This record gives sequence, structure tokens and C-alpha cells, in this order.
Amino acid sequence: MNEEYGLLDPDNADAPGDEWEEIDVSDTEADRIARRRDREFNQFRERIKDSEQFKVEQSVFDDATLAALYKLVQDGYVQAFGGPISSGKEATVYSALGDDNEHEEVAVKIYRISASNFRDMREYLVGDPRFEELGGDKKRIVLAWVRKEFANLERARKAGVRVPEPIAVQRNVLVMEFMGNDGRRAPTLADARLENPQTAFEVVREYMRRLFDAGLVHGDLSEYNILVSDGELCIIDVGQAVTFHHPNSGEFMTRDCANVASFFRRQGLDVHGDELEAWIRENAESEG
Repeated sequence: MNEEYGLLDPDNADAPGDEWEEIDVSDTEADRIARRRDREFNQFRERIKDSEQFKVEQSVFDDATLAALYKLVQDGYVQAFGGPISSGKEATVYSALGDDNEHEEVAVKIYRISASNFRDMREYLVGDPRFEELGGDKKRIVLAWVRKEFANLERARKAGVRVPEPIAVQRNVLVMEFMGNDGRRAPTLADARLENPQTAFEVVREYMRRLFDAGLVHGDLSEYNILVSDGELCIIDVGQAVTFHHPNSGEFMTRDCANVASFFRRQGLDVHGDELEAWIRENAESEG
């Protein structure tokens, strides 16, 4: 090897000095704040995990989910948690106290990441351009799904559809308007006693039309995800709602109409799924 490795000329170098005197290792305000937040988060985590009302499963309240809940508490969206009000394969919904002004009661929907089974979700994801780059990453799919539900709720509200108002989203946790009173969720259409089925049908039909006008198809609409709250019908569980771009949107629309018509036929009305779908398409302002 012919390379010559030169040395730094000591005449051009600074004296070593005592570097330790120049390093400030004293406690700063930022350090104290960080330690306090760590203590508060640890206390919050223990309160949640020790609470009987949560019946904690590791798959629901992992540390990342607890951190998301803690952030929502710190931001003022949630003041105190109640118990579970509904539970499904992918998510559990809890009642909670919200802020002191506009949202005294809220619903906190927590999607499981480690335990979720995506076979039922896949038909709503495959072909949706918003999910093309997610691949099979379960965590990314759940986080995208939660934001999709938040966006669908906002879109439906702007279209004049009565849905729970979306309030905040953090990771796999969605905070929204609580439909019910004193921690008890409003009954579903299946459980409620309908005094006027014809009027109820016309309201549901109009909401389906407005969703269609907004470019959305619910995809899983039935009497089990329509609530009766304070004299209003409210459509819930819009996480799986797809846009017209989804290759199965037409199939989902036909299925929704068949489910709704089947329920109201049992209430004594002469309605049929194909007629309901034709009415929605004929009266829609958009072209799906």
C-alpha cells in the first residue's frame, strides 16, 4: 500500500482542556415535566388495568392503546371512563365523560390490533384505492380503518345523515358522540318499539339516499346498526362504508336494501329491496 497517512499538526489543534466542566447535567424544567408525565401515565395505566369495569384484555389495552387513551385524556376529550356498552370481534365501545361543555357523554371505540380477525374486513378493503399500499400489515390496516370511520362519519354528517358526531381519533381509538343517556346506549331499531313503521322506513330510506349522494354505501346496514335515540334514527358503524370506487359497492348497496326492506316487511310494510334500491338511485342527485 502506497498511501501516506498524515497526522494532525498539533500546533493547529486546540488544547484538550477539561470538557467535563462544559457539560451541564443539572435538572431542567423539561426533565421535570417529562418525569411527571411518565408518572402520570404509569398511574393512568394502573388505574385502567385495575378497573373492574374494563374487564381488561391484553389485546385491547396494550401500552400503545393506553398511550392513545392517555393523550385523549390530556387533550380534554375524555374526563372519566365508564363501562363497556357494546363489543364486537374487532372493537369494544365504552361510555365516558367528555368535556364539560358540548359533549358531556361520549363513546370511546377501541379497535383491537393484535386480536382482530380481518377476514370480515377484507371484502371492504380489497379494491378500495385508499388501502392499496397497506398490504397485509394488520396494525396499519387497523389504524387506517379507524381514520376511515372518522372520515365517513364526517362525510355522512355533512350530507345530512344522522350519525354520531365524530370528536377525535388517536391511533386505534375513536371518540364520538354518545347516543343514549346515563351511560346506557340507545336501543337499536331491532329492539325498539316502533309506533309508526312507515315513517321510520321513510327516514331510513332518505338517509340511505343522502349517503348515496355523498358517494358512500354503508355496506352493512340493518336494524342492528340503526339506533333510536330521543325520537331520532341514527346510523352507526360506518367504518366499513365504501365509496363508489369500490368494485363491490353495487353489491353492498343491493344487500343493504334487502336487509332494510326485510326488517320493515316484518313490521307490516309492503317494501322490497329491489324497489328500495331503484328509489334511491332514481332520486339521487349523484351518479353512482
